Amino acid sequence: MTGKLRDAIPLAGGEWLVTFTTRTPPGEWFDALKDKPVSVEIKKAAAGRSKDANAFCWALCADIGKAMQPPLSKEDVYRTAIKAVGVYTSVIVVVWDIETIRRRWESHGTGWFVEVADDAGTGRKMIHLYYGSSTYSVDEMRVLIDWLVDTAQQMQLPIPLSKAEEEKMLERWGRK
Repeated sequence: MTGKLRDAIPLAGGEWLVTFTTRTPPGEWFDALKDKPVSVEIKKAAAGRSKDANAFCWALCADIGKAMQPPLSKEDVYRTAIKAVGVYTSVIVVVWDIETIRRRWESHGTGWFVEVADDAGTGRKMIHLYYGSSTYSVDEMRVLIDWLVDTAQQMQLPIPLSKAEEEKMLERWGRK
């Protein structure tokens, strides 16, 4: 939830009473957790990311997919782009864990997938865990969109945005 910090009042025994206001009503969780130890994280609130960049990304994926022979789904084009320029983490795992890891990792969304990269010794494999673009920074999203725009241009597909409009859209993506 988001809110505003209001007061920090010292109490006897070294404790502090920290208060904040919010427009989000407390749910059942409040009664369940009241007066119990909880973990609290407070950070500066972030505005939502631009939906323009996401919509543009998916429009490009759809257009590229339709123009392919045979046609590909926009999801397949998206995963291809993520694999080509995307963000991933490499880890070494035991072979029998790969399918469990794959199932859990890929449940995060379309761009979240696992690629078996290489043998890493007896009974182990190196895998790449790709992240979906919802986690991308402005620069990472720029690289992804540039790759899609370049691919569309190579296929001689029309690009609905000028470079200046694309830059504005990516700036909005970065505003948190």
